[in-house]
Amino acid sequence: MADFIRILFSVLLPPLGVFLQVGLGKHFWLNILLTLLGYLPGIIHAVYIIAKK
Repeated sequence: MADFIRILFSVLLPPLGVFLQVGLGKHFWLNILLTLLGYLPGIIHAVYIIAKK
């Protein structure tokens, strides 16, 4: 259930989903950059990070 909530946050606001999974690390900052460059790359990265763990 927790992963479902993180994935839902990742679709709405990708950096929030990554933050809930890994905190303020390199993946969080990379996701912010990807989200700024394009919303879809940010979502893909966030879902990948959540699904990987």
